[in-house]
Amino acid sequence: MYSSSQWYLVQCKARESFRAELHLTNQNFTCFHPTYPIKRKIAGRVQLTIAPLFPHYLFVLLSEADNWSAIRSTRGVSKMVRFNGVPASLEHQLVEELQRHCARLNGDSPEPNYKIGDKVVVTDGCFKALEAVVTAASGEERVTLLLNLFNRPQLVELSVSAVAAAG
Repeated sequence: MYSSSQWYLVQCKARESFRAELHLTNQNFTCFHPTYPIKRKIAGRVQLTIAPLFPHYLFVLLSEADNWSAIRSTRGVSKMVRFNGVPASLEHQLVEELQRHCARLNGDSPEPNYKIGDKVVVTDGCFKALEAVVTAASGEERVTLLLNLFNRPQLVELSVSAVAAAG
């Protein structure tokens, strides 16, 4: 699938990235629009909505044979991002990693369920790369860990997405 195609960056008009994605998809372009869930206060109530991870931008998979001029005239699209006149392309590995990250943020890939006593490594935040032991699961999104800080055991509560199974 990736033999002759590359991911390119498209800049969208203000608050029209979802519209641009819809219209590009309708034209049979492969698009990736990174999003994440966010709680916003709307009409006095807190509601869960979807927000773009990179406002005004989305990624389009294109090959030399595709009709690039159709992208510029698509509703919601402002322009192709270019550097020194050359369209900005991205490595497939970077886009795949972004897709995995967005899948975790949106709950599309299941978070691992850690059991008490499991050894984990912190992957995010100020305790990054430290090993810890799970002491409790605080709901579906949080875990309590026992860290060894300054030769003293410390209990820390972190998001499940900020830890990974050790070894």
